[in-house]
Amino acid sequence: MNRASNQRVQTARTAVSPMAGAPGGTILTPGAVAFVNALARRFGSRVQRLLAKRDERQKRLDGGELPGFLPDTRAVRESEWRVAPIPADLQDRRVEITGPPERKTVINALNSGARVYMADFEDSLSPTWLNVVHGQFNLYEAVRHTIHLELPGRHYSLDEKTAVLVVRPRGWHLTERHWLVEGVEAPAALVDFGLYLFHNHAELARRGSGPYFYLPKLESHLEARLWAEVFAFAEASLHLQQGTIKVTVLIETILAAFEMEEILWELRHYAVGLNCGRWDYFFSFIKKFNAHPEVVLPDRSQLTMEAPFMKAYSALLIKTCHRRGALAMGGMAAQIPVKDDEAANQLAFDKVRADKQREASSGHDGTWVAHPGLVPVAYEAFDRLMPQPNNLHVDRADVAVTDIDLLRVPEGSITDAGLRNNISVAVQYLAAWLGGNGCVPLNGLMEDAATAEICRAQLSNWIRHRKPLADGRAITLLLVKEGLQAEYERLAATPLGPGLQAKHLTRAVELLWELLIAKDMPPFLTSRAYPVLLGRA
Repeated sequence: MNRASNQRVQTARTAVSPMAGAPGGTILTPGAVAFVNALARRFGSRVQRLLAKRDERQKRLDGGELPGFLPDTRAVRESEWRVAPIPADLQDRRVEITGPPERKTVINALNSGARVYMADFEDSLSPTWLNVVHGQFNLYEAVRHTIHLELPGRHYSLDEKTAVLVVRPRGWHLTERHWLVEGVEAPAALVDFGLYLFHNHAELARRGSGPYFYLPKLESHLEARLWAEVFAFAEASLHLQQGTIKVTVLIETILAAFEMEEILWELRHYAVGLNCGRWDYFFSFIKKFNAHPEVVLPDRSQLTMEAPFMKAYSALLIKTCHRRGALAMGGMAAQIPVKDDEAANQLAFDKVRADKQREASSGHDGTWVAHPGLVPVAYEAFDRLMPQPNNLHVDRADVAVTDIDLLRVPEGSITDAGLRNNISVAVQYLAAWLGGNGCVPLNGLMEDAATAEICRAQLSNWIRHRKPLADGRAITLLLVKEGLQAEYERLAATPLGPGLQAKHLTRAVELLWELLIAKDMPPFLTSRAYPVLLGRA
């Protein structure tokens, strides 16, 4: 084969969708594309093998197996070791704010007064190619403090002092259809991670910070090991010192809860902490035990951190982190301020205040909020109960969590209101997501993919086991279909939100129904919805 012919083959098998204008020209450079391609070539098949292991594990769980602490890694849990030192700008993380890397959100979050802003390419971003590339461009400019936005009557730019930037790439389970390597879609996690690291590591170092990441949806220490190998390869490729990359791991799956020590061990050169990703944790609990009729959760509104199995999970995370010199981050307060309703506002603030007081008093080193208006409320709790930069001195020697503690199903009821709310949130979120918006305020809460996942997973789970409502009616496909039709008619009769179209609402109802009638619960609604988002289904 001659050289020209070979180049045509390579071009056909390695392709990145272009994007006109400054975002594409700044982000999709030859060097950045080559770097991400190298990551995908080296690690893409490993990602697929780990996903196959997830499927195998799910089959065993469906067959009656229950997870537990791993006997083969007992030595890791019982030996003494600590993670590498925490960078100065990550030692005090008492309040963190999260949101998608949308331009206005980036500016407002960095200016919010929070210590950290987590720019989220995962649960709160609808991954259109436009959103992905523009998100990277927004962060590129944010790192350099050149980001600004002009709207009628308003100018947005960064303050001199801003939050520390941490980026959450998409999970291992997602691919990027606009990025083909050897004819295969690249792992979306490597696209998000690789672009941000390549473009920003030098500028971050110049400004006294570094490339910091949140890692989502891990289910085992083997998945953490893969990330560690990605980091080592990336650092070597870019001539960075080992441990330049720093990560916080979201413990947001029930399986990862049994492997916290091992996850930190695998990432010991890079890890600075773990985070209680509570909403995805609830979703994972429902999904992983969907075949178990004795493991059914009550209304989403009744799922709180006061449930014994959530208290055990939170306490174990704190004890694990502090023993290993890592920070133990609390979870998301999804409440948002409600305009022109002081009573609703006060109720929301009271809930957030109580949640943050619980976290600070139990030994967490920081927490999450979803809206700048909640930053002062979270600060009040942590400043009062944690006057020092963190709670690393709190060893939680009182904690002795067992397998049973982590698997104890909370009490509660399933109500008609809970059923209808799950239908409503799932439909509205999916419609917004298909319209390009992955972060949606609904009923005083900031909903993202994690909370939508809880809603649709609960519906599937309740249908499968014909759980009774509080009024005695069994939850069946017919009952949910009637509720879905009623919600569609209600929403169709009201003005649609910005960016939404009637076709999004119709397709959202169809997608939710497809998810509910599937023989086995699909692992992620975003994976099913992604082809629809791109117009390929």
